[in-house]
Amino acid sequence: MIASLTHRNSSRSEGRLLSLLLVPVVLIALGPVVRLLLEGVGVGSGLTGDHLATVLTRDSTRTALIHSLVTAAGGTLISILIGAAFAFLVALTDVRGKAALVFCLMVPMMIPPQITALAWMQVMGPSSVLLRMLGIAPPLGSPQPLHSPGGIILLLGIQHASIVFLTLRAGLRQIPADLVEAARMSGARGLKVWAQIVLPLSLPALGAGAAMAFVTALGNFGIPAMLGIPARYSTLPTLIYQRLVGLGPSVLPEVAVLALIIGVVAILGVLLGRWLLARRSYGLVGLSGQPLSIVLKGGRLPVEIALWAFIAAILVLPLTALLFTSLIPAYGVPLTLDTLTFKAWVEALFVQPVTRRAYVNSLMLATAAAAILMAVSLPLAWLMARRPSRLTRSVDALVDLPYALPGVVLSIACILAFIDLPFTDLTLYGTIWIILAAYLARFLVVMLRPVQASVSQLDPAMEEAAAAAGARLGRRLRTIVLPLAAPAAAAGAILVFLTAVNELTVSALLWSSGTETLGVVIYNLEDSGETVMASALAMSIVVLIVCLMGCVQLAARRLPKGVVPWQS
Repeated sequence: MIASLTHRNSSRSEGRLLSLLLVPVVLIALGPVVRLLLEGVGVGSGLTGDHLATVLTRDSTRTALIHSLVTAAGGTLISILIGAAFAFLVALTDVRGKAALVFCLMVPMMIPPQITALAWMQVMGPSSVLLRMLGIAPPLGSPQPLHSPGGIILLLGIQHASIVFLTLRAGLRQIPADLVEAARMSGARGLKVWAQIVLPLSLPALGAGAAMAFVTALGNFGIPAMLGIPARYSTLPTLIYQRLVGLGPSVLPEVAVLALIIGVVAILGVLLGRWLLARRSYGLVGLSGQPLSIVLKGGRLPVEIALWAFIAAILVLPLTALLFTSLIPAYGVPLTLDTLTFKAWVEALFVQPVTRRAYVNSLMLATAAAAILMAVSLPLAWLMARRPSRLTRSVDALVDLPYALPGVVLSIACILAFIDLPFTDLTLYGTIWIILAAYLARFLVVMLRPVQASVSQLDPAMEEAAAAAGARLGRRLRTIVLPLAAPAAAAGAILVFLTAVNELTVSALLWSSGTETLGVVIYNLEDSGETVMASALAMSIVVLIVCLMGCVQLAARRLPKGVVPWQS
């Protein structure tokens, strides 16, 4: 009986200790969003709706909202076409080199959007080094065709196609071959099987991927900023950036309203996608056959050629143009053996202090975010699985919000929350710590969900046996839960690091002198006319990201299944 009471008291103290973990999680992840909501409805100004009415009735707000919806919807449509085509062909057929195809399709998503825009601008236009080498460049003075709504839509579609691909591929792999075999035995052939069996079963996954692509495109800042601002085509993220940069913190109430508009549209997009999925959901009950695999026979080679040609068009071509631009002495000079130089590379990587500082800041922020979130997610996931309560269920439901909201919305929320820390005279605004806080809020769910799924599958009997033998919570987490959840935690850490190291949308509104990130520096260099140096720095980041992804890919066979995010 004494042992039972001791165990009960220990469990209560452990529960209270872990409950304290929820306090910083709630403050970091949900506090800024609540602060944004209060500011948007005018609580900080005496519950007035004056600035709300002012912002909503402006022509610039309506125009930016329409532009955001048009570009996000158009980009999502292109993402669906690209991602669905790749998913159906890679997941369901016997094409060769699937791992290489998936790796190459993932690279555009991992490359920062401002680098994507910069690379494609070097492919087209009168100053394109590549086109001038081929003798097909437009005359000098011709407009840049990508500085248009069509250019923004095209690049948004390419940038987010891998989101649709990954989501749809996961759904397609759950379709058992038994269904298709039964359809074929009933006389169905070819496209009829795909239209009546495969497509309906894949609609839930396709809808989920489309919703994610739409929300991501809606909050994308790098591509609309690089292509839209020169053409005076504003979206809500670029309008917020221009207002805040031009007028400073004095317009925070107004930009809070703009941020809320983006957030509401994003949430409506997600809810609409879920509603559509609920109306067209199908259950697979009682089938346990092998995954579906279609033999292409004589059509395999043409399909493979088409897939690799497309990869070359969206990846090799723009990166080649970006590389050529980084090797000329000045923008507009043709690339020849006489003009080839690495001066811009040396200047960007070794001479300019701002670029070196940006490298250090980005690598430090990405590493710190991945390490902190890994340390927090393990006990938090354990708490939600083993000590469920109304509070933990509420946090579990709301923790997705900072990631679902566009990055620019989270940036404004963090400025409002941390510009004046409560009960102190301190401020995080203008420091590197506000960027780290924003990264922790945004990427918490990326780390938490894989760990949470892994912990929920563990048998509690092992922990109960260890507790009965006298092992405290820390030891149980360290010796039982951590080893078993390590693959999921590693997968989350990889995603957090690769995403944070090239991030721009969040840090674009949070940086100050001395806290620049790589994405911010590239945008500022291009904006100031230093295209060659911007291309060199951008190309160095691409090399870094591809090398990191390549190291993970090479180690994939030695890592537990599920560690590499883009593999099954």
